Amino acid sequence: MTPLEVAAAVCVLLGAAFALAAGVGMFRFHGTLSRMHPATKPQVLGLQLVLLAMWLRHPTWAVAGTLLLTGVFQVITATVAAYMVGRAAHRNASSAGGDGDDGTAIPGEDAGR
Repeated sequence: MTPLEVAAAVCVLLGAAFALAAGVGMFRFHGTLSRMHPATKPQVLGLQLVLLAMWLRHPTWAVAGTLLLTGVFQVITATVAAYMVGRAAHRNASSAGGDGDDGTAIPGEDAGR
């Protein structure tokens, strides 16, 4: 294996690990505002690592341009989407009486507390 293939394999494995961490975080955290972090940051970093691995496997300018656009748009859309969801969740929680529950808890998860 060439060094580029090894680097690509490492990037794919790290990207998959970040995506798994994002999925676990989405399941474990309680409420919308807490779930926004794993829904955006590790997921975006995982995708960036997978895109880097794709470029390392085929290092051409045509591939680089497409992957760069994909990565930039992912960063922009994830940030804007998280902001909008967080704003709506904060407004909904504030107008619901301020008890901190936004109604997005997984059914039965409060039974163990």
